[in-house]
Formats: sequence, C-alpha cells, structure tokens
Amino acid sequence: MISTEMASVALIESTPGKDVLAEGLIDLMKPAIQQLDLHVHSVRESQVELREHIDNLATELCRINEHQRVALDLDPYVKKLLNARRRVVLVNNILQNAQERLRRLNHNVAKETARRKTMLETSGVFASRSPSLP
Repeated sequence: MISTEMASVALIESTPGKDVLAEGLIDLMKPAIQQLDLHVHSVRESQVELREHIDNLATELCRINEHQRVALDLDPYVKKLLNARRRVVLVNNILQNAQERLRRLNHNVAKETARRKTMLETSGVFASRSPSLP
C-alpha cells in the first residue's frame, strides 16, 4: 500500500506544470553554464600564457644578471616574478576545478533535461495534435 506522503510526492512529481517550470529553469540555466564554461576556459588559457611570459622574463633576468658587469642585484625581482608565477598557477588550479564543476553541472542539466523530456513524452504531454485544433 502507498502512503499518503508517497502518493502526494508522486502526484507533485508528475504534475505537468511543475515539469514545464523545471524544464524552463533548466533551459534558462544551460546557456549561462555553457557561457561561464567558455569564459573560464579562456581565462585558463590566458593564465597559461601569463605563466609562460613570467617564466621567460625570469629566465631573461637571470641571464642578464649573470652577464652583467655592474653589480646590480636582480635576484629580488626574479623572486617576485617566481612568486607571481606561483600565484598564477594557484589561480589556474582553482579555475580548473571550477571548470570541472561546471562541466559536471552542465552534464547533469543535460541528463535531467533528457530524462524529463522522456518522462513527458511517455506521459502523453507531447501527444501529437492536429494543426486544425486549437
């Protein structure tokens, strides 16, 4: 025997209005998630580029420091660059984790959308209608 709570939950879950609302929310979220994922990807690419530039600059400063005849200490600047590089790598790791979460969320949204469409199609909500009927 089905309890009253289970029956009410089943009724709420199969309510077409709720399904339409959920479908609308999913359709609303999906483009925003995809756009955010694209932005995170482009930021990660620029972070990699920045890290490469920092590495090149640090290498160049070390080379200049080695070949210089005047006693100019560039080591503090090299250390600052390496510290900046470390922070860039840290931010890149954070962005990578966020992007992975976005991918999982996007996948779950797509899966839920497909599940709801299948559920609606099997319940007859998308039954074919005659074009002449209002």
